[in-house]
Parts: sequence; structure tokens; C-alpha cells
Amino acid sequence: MNKLILGDNLEIMRSMAEESVDLIYLDPPFFSNRNYEVIWGDDGEVRSFQDRWAGGMDHYIAWLKERVEAMFRLLKPTGSIFLHCDWHADAYIRVDILDKIFGASNFRNHIVWKRTTGSNSSVHHAKQFGNMFDSIYFYSKSNEWTYEQLYSFDDPNYLHYIETNFSSEDENGRKFRSADLSNPAPRPNLMYDYKGYKHPKNGWAISKEKMELWDKEGRLLFPENKNGRIRRKVFLDELKGKPIQNMWDDISMVTATSKERIGYPTQKPEALLERIIQSASHEGDVIFDPFMGGGTTIAVADRLNRQWIGIDQSVQAVKVTEFRLNRQQDLLSKPFTVQLHKYDYDVLRYKDAFEFEKWIIQQMGGVPNTKQRNDLGLDGKSADGSPIQVKRSENIGRNVVDNFKSAIERSDKKRYNKAIANKSSVGTIIAFSFGKGAIEEVARLKNKENLLIILRTVEEIVPLAKKPNLTFSIADQRQKIKDDKTNKAEKGEWEIDFVAQAQSEAGIEFYAWDFNFNTEEGFKPMVLIDKEGKQTHSFKAGTHSIAVKAVDNDGLDSVETLRLKINGTVISE
Repeated sequence: MNKLILGDNLEIMRSMAEESVDLIYLDPPFFSNRNYEVIWGDDGEVRSFQDRWAGGMDHYIAWLKERVEAMFRLLKPTGSIFLHCDWHADAYIRVDILDKIFGASNFRNHIVWKRTTGSNSSVHHAKQFGNMFDSIYFYSKSNEWTYEQLYSFDDPNYLHYIETNFSSEDENGRKFRSADLSNPAPRPNLMYDYKGYKHPKNGWAISKEKMELWDKEGRLLFPENKNGRIRRKVFLDELKGKPIQNMWDDISMVTATSKERIGYPTQKPEALLERIIQSASHEGDVIFDPFMGGGTTIAVADRLNRQWIGIDQSVQAVKVTEFRLNRQQDLLSKPFTVQLHKYDYDVLRYKDAFEFEKWIIQQMGGVPNTKQRNDLGLDGKSADGSPIQVKRSENIGRNVVDNFKSAIERSDKKRYNKAIANKSSVGTIIAFSFGKGAIEEVARLKNKENLLIILRTVEEIVPLAKKPNLTFSIADQRQKIKDDKTNKAEKGEWEIDFVAQAQSEAGIEFYAWDFNFNTEEGFKPMVLIDKEGKQTHSFKAGTHSIAVKAVDNDGLDSVETLRLKINGTVISE
């Protein structure tokens, strides 16, 4: 189930199964008509994307509405959607999209996320108030939706309440406050005396059986004077916290100093998605983010043991999310797949033979054979019932064509003769490429014997690309200085400049770096996005493995590693 998909979310959603998703969070473009930028790295690299709409608000709403309609189809009856937006279009989104698609009766909350504590300096002199919050609209698909109440201890007023009221301790050191046990209205059945203590005017708030139970559990306070009233102990360690409401002012934006920052424009904090996912789903549920961006939804869903699907049209978004997941993966993490625009030629070329045959036949709309042996080399049938043979090879020769012709004739003589009479295809051979001999033999059979065999390359069926060519080396190295005053070098510690260079017909999108690479744990980058292929890192004495990945605009990547031995000098292997 866990998938990262590169492509148009509308097209992909139309191919997904109806009522297959439990929770949708989307953070689409906001109709801000500006560029979103983030300054990254020591060199001040600017990363940005445009949120501009030439067709105006009508075009934007029509574009978004079409996609939300597709999301409605995907949601289970118990599912919910959380749509994240800001003031630019929030009113239109609620009235023209969400109310019309989900129904006004299924509106659950307008969540206000106070994302900043101060206004932007650019509007200090504007004739308006500063904008400090985003809107998150929460709608359910039906009146039977999944929801779990969440609680928090972070509210300052709540913390003050705890500090003020929970000052007492019992014999076990448990903090508590005392609470009244009298009933607000007369209840004759609750008017009983207990251990010589008279009942309140309206009776107790609990039954005698519960009074006895609480007494046994040490939850009652007995005054020394029998004329006093029994009170209840409310223990601090049993408080759930303050119920979370629809004003979220306790979650900060991702800033330049945030540990979770990955350098992705408009990155949302993990705490925001944790709250949404925990409140509206259970473990094992399917979480869907059709505007995945830097992958916060996906990373949090994975960590919270949910299944997930993420879509984005940006190669950078998909690959950054993949690296982000790899960075947090452990032995208990579930596997996931990455679906790109193009398929890796090298991966397909060396894929398990039977697995490849089955996959490529399905890709062209055919039906693969279930038999692996004694099938005469016929691996499946096309949509019209004609046989298919698959070869994982380059430069297929004349002999393959002749053998295929014989296999077809032996398998179904009647169909073979009918195809010749009708001048229709007797079958198809699929390979990575065909040699001159195969092409000439197919032409001869067509002209001399009226027999038509179709040759199809893998690339005619699925788009192919090769991984980038990548080189990786040390550009410079210098021993680190421990103390500027003494100019004394710290033993064995070095600062090293690395440079990576990659080439791809599609163009290189970015590099990622792992300065503590371990083959067993896999690639877990410390630097997720590097546009230049240049990095500097400090190493102490010892042996180190460094890995770099280059990602091209087709989403394919190559990795190179370098092993260093540092002990007073730097030696690369």
C-alpha cells in the first residue's frame, strides 16, 4: 500500500480504487499569486515555487474543485478530509468546493492554526492588520466519521491551574486536589451516611457502592470532625490534559533553526500532522496526501503506523520524501514503493525473468501465462488473444523470430492459419532492442509468407531512462584547529571538501549526502537537497564511509561511496 507517486494527482486519483482511503490531508497552492522561497545553506541558495494563476480565482477554484471531487470518491464512508489554506481563497474553498461536494451538514470544524507570533515586516505600514493564521477545514464524508479526542498539557492557563490546585500529596507521593462530592440536585437514593459522616443536603454525587470502592482505592478525604464532609481526591497523574479545541496556537512554524527543517518551501511542522492524523484515524488506516511537498504527512503517517499514499508532480518532492523516509526507517518499518515518470533501464534489465515477463505483458494490456515451464516460450496473450514472447535482451536476432514462428504454429495451428489468411498479427515479440537480422526476417515473412509478427521494444510500452553518471571525490582537506589562541591542532580531526558531478540526459535535479553511510542501514542522508554537488564535513580520527546520491529530472538516482581513514592524515580508499 505505501506508495510515493510522481505525476499529476488528478490523473492518478482517477485510477485509484473507490472508497480506499481513511483520511486525506491536502496543502494545495493558496492562490497567493507570489513565489514561495526558502534560503538554504551557507551560500544562501534560494529554493522556490510559483503560486500564480493567470485565469484568476475562477480558474483556481475550478482546478481545485475537480481534484476535491476525485478525493471524495476515494474516501471511505467513515473518512475525513482536512484542507489547508489561507485567507486568499478560504471563503471560496469552503462555500464553492467543500460545502457543495461534502455537504454543509458534514462540516466539522474550521481549525485556526496560528502559525506565527508576529507580522511580516513588509506590512508594518500597510492599512490593514497582519495575517497570522492559516485555515484548516475539517469535513467528514458522512455522519459516521472517525474521531478521537486529543488532550494537551501545553496551554499556559492549564499549567497555571495545575500548579495552583495540585499542591497536596498523599502517602504515596501522588499529587492531587480535593473535589466536592455533593450532588447539585436532590437525589433521595444517594442520601446515605458513610462511616459516621452525614450526607449533604442533596445527597452524594456517587452511589454507596462507588463510595466504598473509592475508599478502598484511597480516593477519599475524611475530615477529622464528623460534621465535616467527605471529599474526593483528583490525582494529577490521571489527568488527560485540556481537550484540544479548534484554535491551534501551540504549534510553531518550521524555522531556520528547527531540527526537522529539510529546506523545502512551505514545509509544515510534524506536530501539526501528528494532531490531524491521531485525531481522525487509527493504526493501519490509509492516509493520503495528494500535494505531498516535502513529505511531512507521509513521514508522520509512517511513524504512527498508518498506511499511506503520497503524490506530487515535483521530482524533488518525491525523492526528498523518499530520502526522509529512509532516514527514519528501522527494522520494524514497512516497505514502500516509488513510482516515477520513467522506469530504470538497469533495474528492469536485470529483474527476475518471470517477474519481468508478467509485468511487461500487463503493462501492454495483455494476460501473462501462469506456467513458467513447457510453454513453448510463449509468455502470455495480447488483448486480441495473439501470443506474446518476452526477451530481456538487447539486439534480438533472426533465430528468435524463427523459433517464435514455430512455437506459434505448434501451439495453435488453426489460429496461426487464420491470422495468415486475414493478414493479421500472429504474435508479438517484446525485447529491449532488435538486431538487423530480426528486423529483416520479420519483413521477409510478411512479404514472402503473408505472416505478420510484431516487434515491440520495452521503451514503446513503458518510458525508460538510465541512471545518471556520477563521480565523487575529495576537492580539498585541512586539519581542524582546536584553539585559535594557541593554534594547536586537534589530533586526527579534519575538515574535508567533497565534490560530486553527475550527468543525465534529463538533467540533474539535486544531490543528497550521507556522511555516516552504513550498507546495512542503507542511505540515510544528513543533507537532503544540494543543488551544487559540493559539501564540507568534519571528521574525527577513524574510518568513515561517505555516500552521495544524484537525482535527475526523471526521478532516477545513482549513488557513489567513498571510504576514508583518518589518523593524523587523510587516506581515501
